[in-house]
Amino acid sequence: MTLFKHVAAIGLAAAMACGAGMGAAKAQTVDEIKSRGTVNIGMLVDFPPFGIVDLNGQPDGYDADVAKLLAQDMGVELNIVPVTGPNRIPYLQSGQVDLLVASLGISPERAEQVDFSQPYAGIEIFVFGDTSVEVADAADLAGKNIGVARASTQDVAVTAIAPEGTNIQRFDDDASAVQALLSGQVPLIGVSNVVIAQIQATAPDRFDEKFSLRQQVQGIAVRKGSEALLAYVDDFVARHKADGSLNTIHEKWLQAPLPDFIAQSGQ
Repeated sequence: MTLFKHVAAIGLAAAMACGAGMGAAKAQTVDEIKSRGTVNIGMLVDFPPFGIVDLNGQPDGYDADVAKLLAQDMGVELNIVPVTGPNRIPYLQSGQVDLLVASLGISPERAEQVDFSQPYAGIEIFVFGDTSVEVADAADLAGKNIGVARASTQDVAVTAIAPEGTNIQRFDDDASAVQALLSGQVPLIGVSNVVIAQIQATAPDRFDEKFSLRQQVQGIAVRKGSEALLAYVDDFVARHKADGSLNTIHEKWLQAPLPDFIAQSGQ
């Protein structure tokens, strides 16, 4: 299961955005979900290993396992709703999903639209590229080409630190940026440690990490005003950090322990 094999799955998720209207929905409660007997959780299916589609066409990955654990904790059935990066917050706001376990990075801008739990996962963004290219810090980007996924966290991070003379090439998604790196179209990209692991498995010894841009923490999102639901989810995350369940899921999908900056957050 590689990044490249699952990019096509975004088409299925995007098609679902054409369904129900996008009017605002009221705040959600735990009791409403429990009385219904089903929780609808929005999840990306194009961001391995957090979100993928398995061989049977079903959502899978780190976020899927966290969603399953949350539904089990609530004592309800799980309905995973595939979402895309652009439509995941509108799906939540319009009531098409109850929560998002969708690799959603916590940011001040997003916190104006949704309420976030304490972090349940996280990634680190790096400048990454050809081993022959010497780049030790932001100043070394001057005069160089670097690719990023358009409007992504890495796009924002690279744009913020790039000196005059840096040529930032923006691609539609991570897969396109990676293909540009592999083909030699760009010598550097801004990319997460998750995607780096995929690249290193595909093309070992050709590329290396240059320097870290930022750490991004990801939260489970609920609709604004859903205080009781948010408190429940915060407690869920804290309990399953403490009992090791989230670490077990992380090791299963990322072959590494839950990062310290996530494991220790919220304590």
